[in-house]
Amino acid sequence: MFELTDEQRDIQRLARDFADGEVRPIAEEIDREKRFPVEVIKKAGELGLMGIPYSEEYGGGGAGTLAYALAIEELARVDSSVGITIAAHTSLGTYPIYAFGNEEQKQRLLPDLTSGRKLWSFGLTEPEAGSDAGNVRTTAKLEDGHWRIDGAKQFITNAGTEISGGVTITARTGDDEISNLIVERDTPGYEVEAPYRKMGWHASDTRPLAFDGATVPEENLLGARGKGFHQFMETLDGGRISVSAMGVGLAQGALDLALAYAKERRAFGKPISKFQAIQAKLADLSTEIEAARLLTYKAAALKDRGERFGLTAAQAKLKTGRLAVRAADEAVQIHGGYGYIEEYPVCRFYRDAKILTIGEGTDEVQQMVIARALGA
Repeated sequence: MFELTDEQRDIQRLARDFADGEVRPIAEEIDREKRFPVEVIKKAGELGLMGIPYSEEYGGGGAGTLAYALAIEELARVDSSVGITIAAHTSLGTYPIYAFGNEEQKQRLLPDLTSGRKLWSFGLTEPEAGSDAGNVRTTAKLEDGHWRIDGAKQFITNAGTEISGGVTITARTGDDEISNLIVERDTPGYEVEAPYRKMGWHASDTRPLAFDGATVPEENLLGARGKGFHQFMETLDGGRISVSAMGVGLAQGALDLALAYAKERRAFGKPISKFQAIQAKLADLSTEIEAARLLTYKAAALKDRGERFGLTAAQAKLKTGRLAVRAADEAVQIHGGYGYIEEYPVCRFYRDAKILTIGEGTDEVQQMVIARALGA
């Protein structure tokens, strides 16, 4: 059993109050309008929700990964677009700079990122480098003290908002060498392309990026040259914890909606929550959510203790993504015809859930990671 500290409970409560007070009232509207909620994200930064796991030296909260997972869970319980905006910024955007950057890079970039004054992105995925993450085709050639970058990235979160600061990308810096490079928003030759039309996460920013001779200073290399593969694998391991927290939060939110509706909806003279078929669905979801929550918290706690957490994070990601899809499906079923109507939040939850089995490593990739860890 996890006994949360007072600090962790305070962060959990802060995130819950923010989600219920600031996000819930606009969640349906921003989804319908496909509008990035910049003011809400700025408010999250002002409240300290954008840098929870990072040290106070760089403007973070210094509260660790478990506290961060608690916050992401609370946000996704209400709206996944806001949840993924903060999760991608923190786990994928900020982490590589925090973990691998030199002191100059940290001092220059992190205070704006941990405060939420700027959003940061992580550019790994390409047309041929998704699940096969090492198959990077974007190139970076060192010429006269600058890296010349050519290539494209796809499915990148947070790169096109008005507060986007830049992106950290993986690129081939040699025939058998992958490195990570910092590319700031105003870099010549760096083009932020039009956003995708998506099934869900309508209020988050997702789009392709293009690099046509984009040039950045040699010192924008992140960490040691040729260490990019190991850096992004470590980044993805940690990112799976936040996506797992999103899965738990979405599943819990779907269950909350289903239970509330089942208590109100009457059929054959009584609330449908009194029917055994509905009770069985609610009971199974409640049980599975609690198990998935504990698995996610375990992964976060292992990371906080500096222990190996990759296997547990992959297990959590696999479990919570599938559970989120099932919970949303059952919530729609319990709502009946109203579950298919956009005015009811479960419809949005249903559309938002599927990506949790794909992003941050597909279910099939998680199975591969788990099998390898088991020695299979």
